[in-house]
Amino acid sequence: MAEEKKKAERDELAESLENLFINVSTMIKGELEGTNNQLSLLEKMNQRVAEEYNGFSDVASGLRVFVEQLSEKNQGFDEYVKQIDVIDQQVTEFEAVVSMLDKYVCLLEKKIQSAYRNIPT
Repeated sequence: MAEEKKKAERDELAESLENLFINVSTMIKGELEGTNNQLSLLEKMNQRVAEEYNGFSDVASGLRVFVEQLSEKNQGFDEYVKQIDVIDQQVTEFEAVVSMLDKYVCLLEKKIQSAYRNIPT
């Protein structure tokens, strides 16, 4: 009977150990599945972000082309700006000449008026 009792205790111990291993393996399996799900979600998020960045790349390329075109147009205007600066300088010089001529004409008018007043009648 003592042997049967020991055998029963061993069977009970073996059954308890088996239950323990089953429960531990179930717990580990659950944790691994959770980790796997998290990694899967992270992979999907990374793919989505990669798609967004590809879209940004297209926009940036378009902007680069636009800036290059604007730069080329701006360089085309440089010659016109230089011409406008030359014309502005010429106009300033012309205004100075006109001002001098206007003063000279006023002086001549005064001399002529003075001469007509001093003519003996």
